[in-house]
Amino acid sequence: MFWNQSKENIWIVGHRGVRAHLPENTMISFQKAIDLGLNGIETDIHMTTDGQLVLHHDDTLERTTNGAGQIESYSYEELRLLDAGVKFGEEYAGEYIPRLEELLERITDPSFFLNIEMKDYRPEALEKTIQTLDRYGFADRYVIACFHADVTTLAHEKYGVKTQGFPLHMVKQAKEDTESHYYASGIWMKDLNGELVEEYRKKGIDPWCWCPDTKEEVREAIAAGVSLMTVNDPYPALELIRTDEKGGKTYAKD
Repeated sequence: MFWNQSKENIWIVGHRGVRAHLPENTMISFQKAIDLGLNGIETDIHMTTDGQLVLHHDDTLERTTNGAGQIESYSYEELRLLDAGVKFGEEYAGEYIPRLEELLERITDPSFFLNIEMKDYRPEALEKTIQTLDRYGFADRYVIACFHADVTTLAHEKYGVKTQGFPLHMVKQAKEDTESHYYASGIWMKDLNGELVEEYRKKGIDPWCWCPDTKEEVREAIAAGVSLMTVNDPYPALELIRTDEKGGKTYAKD
């Protein structure tokens, strides 16, 4: 069974790769997450003017690249000329904004999970994302995440895919039925507590969290009862959540 995460089998997912140590949403960062044996990767989707799906968090380019302006106003050919590594460190100069297909081609493990956050809210971007994931053989091993309720509702209602939303106070255009379309909800560490986790479980929504990056935070997430944690720095989680030869999980106390 693919979807076997639980509070006894917590999945560790790399947030934009391994962004605490490498430039986020780049191939070097994604490869590190794969090499570390994480359960999956979380990444972000925008669609370019020529219909290419690119992996980048911000709506604008200034924070992570040597470019400027709105990412969705660029063609992929134009984006490909930008450097997505040099802002993180000179040694990463030459990293670039990858396309979704490049990440999918890199993943060879059929048990590897993807959390695809739609930063582009357009229905055509969602449709193309789902079509691409399915074409590459990722059907039923990804979720579509979004901070806009219309996107997660459409993904579930029209395409039947699993979705990950967020507590409704963080969600744009939240409605009465928004949570009924969630497979999971991502809880920010500042909001995380055992009562909220249990509340989601009673609703049939899997409780996930982001981003426990210290041992103290990882212990807090384990104690709260989450079944998946998305992390910027995977090393504390990997140290405390140990996998044995049979794939079982044990939780270190020190």
